[in-house]
Amino acid sequence: MKRIVALLAILLAVSGCALNPPVAPELQNGAAVQALPSSGRLTMFSSGSTDALPPGWAPMVIFKHKKRTDYALVAEQDRTVLRAFSENASSGLMQHVSIAPQEQPWLRWQWKIGRLGERIAQPKDLMEDTPARIILGFDGDKGELSFSEQIQFETAKLITGHDFPYATLMYEWHGKDPAGTIRKSHRSSRIRHVVVESGAGGVGKWREFERNIVEDFERAYGEKPGRLIGVGILTDSDDTGETVETWYGDIRLLSQNR
Repeated sequence: MKRIVALLAILLAVSGCALNPPVAPELQNGAAVQALPSSGRLTMFSSGSTDALPPGWAPMVIFKHKKRTDYALVAEQDRTVLRAFSENASSGLMQHVSIAPQEQPWLRWQWKIGRLGERIAQPKDLMEDTPARIILGFDGDKGELSFSEQIQFETAKLITGHDFPYATLMYEWHGKDPAGTIRKSHRSSRIRHVVVESGAGGVGKWREFERNIVEDFERAYGEKPGRLIGVGILTDSDDTGETVETWYGDIRLLSQNR
């Protein structure tokens, strides 16, 4: 039982993606925010008001006892973007969706990493911190998983009251692994990391990315993806205790690439 509980704690720490709305609203910047029902489209950050959370997005709290990353919409030149500031903190934002990835397979987004700690830039094993990460949660038949994986999911639901996604893709910046690397999480078999940017060369600059999530899922898991049920952002530095800052532009799911 101790091993299962430990595995659950790890699953919660690295997935950060409980996809049922919280029973009670969370607080962010002093305001109560309640997750909205699943939607067929993502809310754009550029359509929101500054000094607030974007509509449809809600705090994604991993561990209640840890300090939370601060998220707020801010003005950036002639547009509104999302600023994430983590000072030894770990929490994210997420939006519930219900989207067939085969119909909208292209994920496009921008981020700008503005502050980067030395320990994050040279990560060690078991450190999951990163200044920039996009999280996708997918539905699927958990009955097809191994017995140990099913036990983890069922016990996690009993403990937290939340369902966790069948499978998770994390698009992220990494200090060492080269762009294009797809690796299994060493903490959970149901999470795959996709490195889209590596090293400090892009720090301080707006960077734009485009990925085919169906192809990436098939490469990562060896099967076709189910429905996309959650999209999240996670900027964290609780493992290293450092201060990081990142700005995110709109995240879009498109039927065609450029």
